[in-house]
Amino acid sequence: MNALTEDDLIIALEKALPEIAEDHQSAASPWNPHDWVPWDDGRNFAFLGGDDFDPSQATLSDEARAGLLALLLTKDNLPSYHRVLAKHFPAFSEWRQLIGVWTAEDNRHSIVLRDYLVVRRAIDPVDAEDRRLVHVTKGYRQTPEQVDPLGPLDVLALMAVHENQCVSFIKRMSAVAADDVLVQILAKISADDQQQANTFGAFLNAGIVADQDATVIAIDSALAVGRAEAIGHDIDDFEAERALIADYENSDTWRDIAATLADAVKLDSVEGLGEEAEAARQRILSRARG
Repeated sequence: MNALTEDDLIIALEKALPEIAEDHQSAASPWNPHDWVPWDDGRNFAFLGGDDFDPSQATLSDEARAGLLALLLTKDNLPSYHRVLAKHFPAFSEWRQLIGVWTAEDNRHSIVLRDYLVVRRAIDPVDAEDRRLVHVTKGYRQTPEQVDPLGPLDVLALMAVHENQCVSFIKRMSAVAADDVLVQILAKISADDQQQANTFGAFLNAGIVADQDATVIAIDSALAVGRAEAIGHDIDDFEAERALIADYENSDTWRDIAATLADAVKLDSVEGLGEEAEAARQRILSRARG
């Protein structure tokens, strides 16, 4: 079977769009970021007559601070992830229900994290803002060399891997949060990420129907990329913090993510692949078995 053109592939995937969007909507749990911020703990900074942050006020361990900063800056980079998705699935098209809803849901993650961290004075807000400006300006995959080779299935696979990474990362993060409010915030974010991971996995399953070779190759490639791009890997001047969370993604993480994606597309039962795709399938299954 000849591979589909990108246009034909997107048309084929669109057939699954209404059902997947409906499933996502029915499974999603709406929540408001402001409900989860302990506003009573807040006070003005010096600009409005209060006191600026002092390191003695920090309420997090160094490890928890590093993990939350990595997660916050990753979530801050939402515009870049949106642009990668919109390359093939523009929000002004029928794909609004995927791209628009995903973007709106993910945006509340950085909102609630930053508000919590500033109100609790858990981290230096000036440092966090300086880092945000640098990180968002640099962006995620914002060079032609990184974006141009990505086909529609590559983008969907990258996002499926990324959302599963976030779920795994937050699970580790929650274990060192040491604050019931923060643990609940992380649980809300993780639930969103899990639902989004399921949604992207469902589109990959639709991709198997449309072009199974291309889908399997895309998943294999995304797993390789994800393993090289741990949460926080692309934050500048972050070496000390990265060392504290270096084991947040390990061989178990990647075994579980590979197994999740293999299950999503029923990879064990996929037959009739070409040589390259069959080799990719075997690599995915090998990762999934650890």
